[in-house]
Amino acid sequence: MTPANPLPPRNQPSAQGLQTLFTDGRYLESPRWHGERLWFVDSLARTVCSLGSANDVVVHCRLDDIPSGLGFLPDGELLIVLMFGKQIVKYSQGQVEHYADLTNVAAGTLDDMIVDSRGYAYVGDLGFDLRSGQFKRNGGGLIRVAADGSATRVAESLDFPNGIAFAQDEKTLVVAESSGDCLSRFIISPGGLHFDQQFGKFGEPDGICLDREGAVWVSLFKEDSFVRVDATGTILERIAVPGRRAVASVLGGADRQTLFCITAETTHQQLMRGESRAQIGAVQVAVPGAGIP
Repeated sequence: MTPANPLPPRNQPSAQGLQTLFTDGRYLESPRWHGERLWFVDSLARTVCSLGSANDVVVHCRLDDIPSGLGFLPDGELLIVLMFGKQIVKYSQGQVEHYADLTNVAAGTLDDMIVDSRGYAYVGDLGFDLRSGQFKRNGGGLIRVAADGSATRVAESLDFPNGIAFAQDEKTLVVAESSGDCLSRFIISPGGLHFDQQFGKFGEPDGICLDREGAVWVSLFKEDSFVRVDATGTILERIAVPGRRAVASVLGGADRQTLFCITAETTHQQLMRGESRAQIGAVQVAVPGAGIP
């Protein structure tokens, strides 16, 4: 997993308290703790991988499209979003197979995804083609995909929907609006999602996860930081990663008190050219994770 287009070496200060686990990625996304391993995608390498307690990395599959969101079904099988083909595939017993076609419901490039305990997948739709460079503000949404592959739009007018997370009771969904520099909270009902409120003001929030106190760990791409915020958006804690973009995090480990943090040395312009190198770090936190992911 050596980067195909390595960048020149740079001296980077280490984030206080973060232990580096893996440094050989290109652009890593969608960390998920499952089966005592940290699962993630390397979007630029078009792979799905996992990291074990001995820092061993397994490449589980390679894909023809760029993978983004990951989510585990109740039976443990893995769903993978393919960004530009607007598909969801399933990784099962070492094989990749079709799961759902979202071309008729997606308005643009697909992004992150989570799967609830009933097997419903929630997928972010940017509302425009990311490859075009023509960003469309407030045109994104969320798509809910049932176990039979049927898909329904359940949220609209989102400004670059990115990381998605469920609260512990799975009655609340939070989504990061990267271009909106905020988080949005929705109430989940059998009929779909009902908008509750926007909260917080940040520099380009990306991946998110929740803890047992209802606080949200937010990866701030523009601020080179991971922050923990309360239900009003007030920042309670900050882990700075100077010189690196904060991409995504998840609470995992045996007690869900290990915060796994994905960072990347890149810019938006470099990323569009495939120039990035990424790593995974970890730090122990006081409040365990809750909800999904």
